[in-house]
Amino acid sequence: MTAPSSRVSDRIGSIAESATLAVDAKAKALKAAGEDVIGFGAGEPDFPTPGYIVDAAVQAASEPRFHRYSPAAGLPELRQALAEKTTRDSGFAVEPGQVLVTNGGKQAVYNTFATLLNPGDEVIVPTPYWTTYPEAIRLAGGVPREVFAGPEQGYQVTVEQLEAALTERTKVLLFVSPSNPTGAVHSPEATEEIGRWAAQNGLWVVTDEIYVHLTYDGVPFTSIASLPELADQVVVLNGVAKTYAMTGWRVGWMVGPADVIKAAANLQSHATSNVANVSQMAALAAVTGPLDAVEEMKVAFDRRRRAMVEGLNAVAGFSCPTPQGAFYAYVDVRDALADGARPAEVAGRTPTTSAELAELILEEAKVAVVPGEAFGPSGYLRLSYALGDDDLARGLERIQRLLGTA
Repeated sequence: MTAPSSRVSDRIGSIAESATLAVDAKAKALKAAGEDVIGFGAGEPDFPTPGYIVDAAVQAASEPRFHRYSPAAGLPELRQALAEKTTRDSGFAVEPGQVLVTNGGKQAVYNTFATLLNPGDEVIVPTPYWTTYPEAIRLAGGVPREVFAGPEQGYQVTVEQLEAALTERTKVLLFVSPSNPTGAVHSPEATEEIGRWAAQNGLWVVTDEIYVHLTYDGVPFTSIASLPELADQVVVLNGVAKTYAMTGWRVGWMVGPADVIKAAANLQSHATSNVANVSQMAALAAVTGPLDAVEEMKVAFDRRRRAMVEGLNAVAGFSCPTPQGAFYAYVDVRDALADGARPAEVAGRTPTTSAELAELILEEAKVAVVPGEAFGPSGYLRLSYALGDDDLARGLERIQRLLGTA
C-alpha cells in the first residue's frame, strides 16, 4: 500500500490563513512579549457589548431550557426577529423559515457557497474583497473570478466590468456594500443597475450586509435584495458582530429562498448543530432593542474615520479616499513603494510590495496594518479605525515619522 503524500488533504491544505486574523495575532503576540504595538488589523470595535445585551445573555444562562440542544436552524424567536429585521432594514420581505442562524458571519458565508455551488461554478468577486470570500468559494468547489476596481473609480465595479467577467460557468455575483476592506458604498442607482444585470443574466446574488448600520455623511444604505426580480435568487448575509460590538459572541445569519435555507440548515446540522443558545438570546436582545448604543459608537467611528483619512493623506506616498461606510480605510501606497514617487529606501530597506511595506511598518514603527495582497492586488493597505482615538493618533504619528510627511 502506498503511503499518502501528505497528512493534510489537498482541499484543506490549500486554504490560506485569514490574513486579517494573522496580522491581529502577530500584533497581540508582540504586545504579550512587551512590545508597544498598535493594531490597525482586525475589524473589531473597541467598545464593550452594550449592557442590555449582556443582561439578556446572563438571564438566558440561568434558564435550564437554554442548557439543551435547540433547533439547528436557530431559536424560533430569533429567526422571527431576524426576518422582521431583514424586512425592515433591507426591504426584503421574508418569513422565519427563510432564516438560518449561524456561528458567526463566516459560517453563513461558507454555508451559502457550499449550498449554491457545484464544482467548477464561477463566482464574480468584486475586488478588493474581504479575505474569506475566495477561500470559502474554493472550499465549496467554486472558482472566484476577481474584478478589480481601484481608487480611480471609488473601489466600485461597473456593470461593464461585470459583463466582461461573465462566462457560461458564472452562477453567482458577490455584492458587498458597505465594503470591507474599502468602506465603499454603492449608490441606490448603481445598486439597482447591478441587481438588474444579475437578474437578467439569471445569476444568484450573495450580498453581505453586516455593515448595514454603518454609513456616513448622509450616504444611504441600499440593499440589492430589495429588487423584486431578485427575490428568488438572492441570499443576504449578516451578523451582530460589527454593529453591536459582539465579535466574540459568534452569531451570524443567512436569509434566502426557503429551499436554499433548508439545505444549508441540513449542512449545519452535521457541521455544528445550533449556535450557542446564550449567544442567540444576546443576539435577540440586540436586533430587537434600541439603536442608541449603536448610534453612539457610530459617532465615534465617524470621528475616527475623518482623523484616519487626514492622517494617512499626510504620509508621503499615501493616497486615501474617504470611506463612506464600515470602519476601514483602504489607502493607495503605490507611490510609497520602491518604484513609486518617493525615495525607495526606508529604514535601510526598499519595500517593493505592500506586503513588504506592511512588514516594515510593523517591525520599525510597531504598527500592524494589513497589506493589499490579502484583499487582491498589491499596492494598498487596509487600516481599521475601530480602535480607540488615542491609539489611532499614536499609530498614525508613528507611520508618518517612519515614512515622512507629504
